[in-house]
Formats: sequence, C-alpha cells, structure tokens
Amino acid sequence: MRRQLQQWWRNGLVAAIGVLVLAAQAHAADSADAAAQAIGRALSKSRPDLHFGTPRPSAIAGMYEVQVIDGPVIYVNREGTHFVAGDLFEIRADGFANLDEVTRQQERVRLIAAVDPKDVIVFAPPEPRATITVFTDVDCGYCRKLHNEMAEINALGIAVHYLAYPRAGVGSPSYRKIASAWCADDRQTALTTIKRGGEIPENVCAGNPVADHILLGEKVGVTGTPALVLEDGTLVPGYRPAKELAKMLGLE
Repeated sequence: MRRQLQQWWRNGLVAAIGVLVLAAQAHAADSADAAAQAIGRALSKSRPDLHFGTPRPSAIAGMYEVQVIDGPVIYVNREGTHFVAGDLFEIRADGFANLDEVTRQQERVRLIAAVDPKDVIVFAPPEPRATITVFTDVDCGYCRKLHNEMAEINALGIAVHYLAYPRAGVGSPSYRKIASAWCADDRQTALTTIKRGGEIPENVCAGNPVADHILLGEKVGVTGTPALVLEDGTLVPGYRPAKELAKMLGLE
C-alpha cells in the first residue's frame, strides 16, 4: 500500500510539473506575441510611410528582428522604443558568423527559384554538375570575358543561367540591345553575338523580362556586373575564371 501511495504521489508530481511547464510555455508564447504586436504598432506609428514584416524573436534574447519591406532588417528591443540596423553576427569558436547573410542567401534562393524558366537564357552541358545564375550586361567588359569562357565553364560541368541587368537602366542603349537578345528567336546566338561586339536587329518586344530582372537584381543585392548567385544563395560579385568557379562550386 505504501508503495502504491508513493507511486501515486510521484505520478501526481510529474503531472503537476507537466501542467506548469505547458502553462509557462503558453504564457511565454502569449507574451512574445504581445511584444511582437506592440513593436509592429510602434514602428508603423513612427513611420507610417514604411512597411514592416512581422516582428519575430532574434538570436539575441529580448530583441526582435523586423524586415523593413524593400529595406534592411532591423533589431528592435522588446519595448519597441529603440532599434539598431546592421548585420547580426554570432561569435563562434572558429570565427564570426553573419546570421543576416544566411537569411539573405535563403531569400536569394527563393527569389531565383521563382523566375520563370522561359525568361532565362541557358548555356549548359548535357549533364550539369552545378548551376550558377549570372546577372549580365552586354556592354560590360568582364561580362564579355566570362562569356568568352563559356565553353570551358560548360566543360567543367557548370550550367550558366543568364538574367539581364543592363546597368544603364531601362530605355538605355544597353537595355535595347540586351532586350533584343531576349526577344530573338535564337537567344543564345543573339546574346553571344552582342557579347562579341557584333550587332543584331533591334527588337524590343512587349512583355520582355529585362525590367523584371533588374528589379530582381536589386532585391538580391546586385551592385555591378557580372554578379553570380550560387545554388546556396551566395552572391559573388564580379568575374571569376572558369577554374576558380569550379573550385568555388566544389567541382575540383
């Protein structure tokens, strides 16, 4: 009988602890939701001209991260009275880790995956081992240099998916040339001709994706061309030789 009483007592204690834990978790969740809502209200009231994402707890206790739409991530205190802007780094035994860059990489992967395949000019080997997305401009010297190595790049097993990024902007001569390549019946040949200094008939067709590509480039952080986005979302600015690309992609 004594053993039964002890067992009942232990079972009751475990059950009570479980109830307390669940209650504490529910309270913490409610508290976090309330803080997130208060932060959202404070930000919107202070800057009604801006749009903010949903605040969520950050890696720093007591701080919430908020994405400013079409802007940076900011870190706001629980009370919604102060924030800091800039990348958040984690201090690890092997060095500093940029947590915001990890988030940006994930977002780049999502944005690139959403591009309609028919709006991409592809140069690929029969069986690609890796793929890079390249924002390119036909009047960029290093873009031409990269394209001149296309045979070697493909031979190393790398597929190149081109998106248009005329740095001079929509309506410029560079825009009209690259848009004409995207509107050509044989887009690969047209793009190669222009990159080698040749000319193709001007044909800026309605509905071409160049303007959309420019906006996409701005979202992923392109500041110059060529700009390479790797499969994991890493943004690599500037030209890289074919063999360096292969090494970067783990192919050598």
